[in-house]
Amino acid sequence: MKALYSIGIYLASFIIKIAALFNSKLKQGVVGRNTTFSKLENNINPEVKTFWFHCASLGEYEQGLPVFEALKAEHPDYKVVLSFFSPSGFEVRKNAKIADCVVYLPLDTTANAKRFLDLVNPDYILFVKYEIWPNVLHEIKKRNLKAILISAVFRKEQSFFKGYGRFMRSALFGFKHIFTQDENSKALLEGINYNSVSISGDTRFDRVSNQLKIDNTVPFIEAFKNDKFCVVFGSSWPDDDTLYMDFINSNTNPEVKFVIAPHNIKPSYVASLKSQLNVKTISYSELTQNENLADYKVFILDTIGYLSKVYSYANIAYVGGGAGTTGLHNILEPAVFGIPILIGKNYTKFPEAKTLIDLGGVTSLESSTAFDSCLNALLTDGELRKKQGAITKSFIDSNRGAVHKIMDYLKT
Repeated sequence: MKALYSIGIYLASFIIKIAALFNSKLKQGVVGRNTTFSKLENNINPEVKTFWFHCASLGEYEQGLPVFEALKAEHPDYKVVLSFFSPSGFEVRKNAKIADCVVYLPLDTTANAKRFLDLVNPDYILFVKYEIWPNVLHEIKKRNLKAILISAVFRKEQSFFKGYGRFMRSALFGFKHIFTQDENSKALLEGINYNSVSISGDTRFDRVSNQLKIDNTVPFIEAFKNDKFCVVFGSSWPDDDTLYMDFINSNTNPEVKFVIAPHNIKPSYVASLKSQLNVKTISYSELTQNENLADYKVFILDTIGYLSKVYSYANIAYVGGGAGTTGLHNILEPAVFGIPILIGKNYTKFPEAKTLIDLGGVTSLESSTAFDSCLNALLTDGELRKKQGAITKSFIDSNRGAVHKIMDYLKT
């Protein structure tokens, strides 16, 4: 199985290089991986104490960051190598302050794994959530390095728990310890005799809670909102747009404003959004110094880095990704501000969404008709908003503490 896996990696490498000729995102990954080893050689001394933090993409980075920061605070003299698999993570965080060197993880061949570990020689390794690369982990185990997986979630459908999954299953034993988000994941691991496992919960609760400790002021949103009621549509996709577009266009209440933060901020997509809106609309990219933002009904946030702060201005939030099949985005970011949250119909792979729906803080909507009815109810019923907002805030507060549990282990 190992031989087949390695052959598959080499074939995937060849296919990706060909596809990269026609896909800019794939090209970023191919070009970036070609620089990984030279970056490590130029920036990291294998004789110096080093942490290696690895994340698949941006979401996992945000999830792991509270632990990364806590560990770095405990050991400020350690160097940090931060690696990503996906361009969407690397390109946004390639200058992350937490790290001394940010690189792409090389493709998972035995030779790459050995060379990477030779250059980094990490004293501690933290992987976040889903990243299971067998050749890397087998080499980590062979060298008896200290590696842990945090905020892990497992499902019985995964190959680790199937009869044919022996090779992938063995890779898990490269971790000295695994911290899971839930009891089900822990039970699945114990079912394959992986017993160095603890339930810590999800570090994202600690991450979003830290949002309350910083200044969330966004002057242009403050000027746009102008003390009016504000609905924020965060990380929306075309399928999400179809749910709410008619509502925005038909809303004549001058006291209600809308912020749309699309996942895709390319000019062509933003232009498409604007073409569907028949109310006064402005985008971030159009801002001028003398613009009277209070005159606008809709603000399109076609830039990155602001959404988590913009949620602080929301009275109600819609979180995108669930109306289609792209995957629901982070509902915890608005939840920390204690507001009602609306999402699309596809949420079953997101336990926090399922729980908050059961508790009554999040509402899942399947159609624009259902969306209109739900949002109208929330706009007109202050007590309902207050009740649902209290549920989302309480959910965040009651699930904090994962970072503390993980750090207790790391200190031993």
